[in-house]
Amino acid sequence: MTAPHRPLAAPEEIAARAGQQAIPRLHLPVRTGLFAERATRLRELAAAHPMRDFLLFTAELAGAQHELLSAHPAVTLPGPEALQSAAQAGRPPLPAALWPRDPQWRLGLRGMVEHLLSRLAPGQAADAVRAVGGLDDDAIERQADRLLRGMMQGLDMAAAPVVAAGLQAYWAHLVIATAEAGAPDGTGPFLPGADPTACPCCGSAPVASVVRMDPGSGAHRYLACSLCPAQWHMVRIKCSRCQSTKGIRYRSLAPVAPDDPATVAHPRSGIEAETCDICGHYLKIVRVERDPSVEPVADDLASLSLDLLVSEAGFQRHGVNLMLLFGDPDGDPGGDPEGGATATGQGRV
Repeated sequence: MTAPHRPLAAPEEIAARAGQQAIPRLHLPVRTGLFAERATRLRELAAAHPMRDFLLFTAELAGAQHELLSAHPAVTLPGPEALQSAAQAGRPPLPAALWPRDPQWRLGLRGMVEHLLSRLAPGQAADAVRAVGGLDDDAIERQADRLLRGMMQGLDMAAAPVVAAGLQAYWAHLVIATAEAGAPDGTGPFLPGADPTACPCCGSAPVASVVRMDPGSGAHRYLACSLCPAQWHMVRIKCSRCQSTKGIRYRSLAPVAPDDPATVAHPRSGIEAETCDICGHYLKIVRVERDPSVEPVADDLASLSLDLLVSEAGFQRHGVNLMLLFGDPDGDPGGDPEGGATATGQGRV
């Protein structure tokens, strides 16, 4: 006898069921593993990849971030009143564009530059890193303001990945240290914000979403912050931009032969583009249950061909990857960071 047909659960039903489970709402970055795992993944993906040199350079950046985060100096953290005020207003307590950055972040960035120069061979990458080391403090802060506000005018595109790497390490430390100071178990003061599409820690946009396995509660989807990089829960089959549960589709790269180098470079089983017919945007989704080694930033960088595929279908990118920004950087480098155009392509659309 044929078993009765069971229709697929609607997105709303999935959301309702998810709300009844003990799902971790937030995964904070881990000091010892975050950037080390990213560096390892980038090196794996670089094999036989057309962007091999760039991926290996980004792996070196991640290695420098790991060294910095492992022994990050103490910085100013939000006080109890600021944390309470943010919680009551549903705002992130460490807002990227508004948080008064501790000068220690620049010292950390300069230490990263020295670390990178000791490892990079002479060439364009080393020259770009050396140029960042030659910037004065005001110039570095102006570049940081542009990056954190998504402004392309006056942004030094060669310096951007290095400055962004310093900001990522600094914000990761801010989140970790604030959580450790806020509660003995490290859960900290980070609560779901008024905007579920933005990071509850720093308010930044996601780089991608991650389907990860949570012990005792199964596989769940999280949005991975492009800056700090916390991961916050969002139910599956829901647009991470407009929050629609209608018109959600998944697109992936065309299958290739098992012995084709592209199979290594683009592990299609672990990454897809989640598109939304309602708002016309997309965000990549990496699936740990299909490929345990996926890492949001690394796999996003290594799958630009997927971006091309989806953009040709008429969708605009929603995710932000600070390691690779596209847009028009023309303008006065010393001008007001608020006076330029927003980033496009790999940046905010």
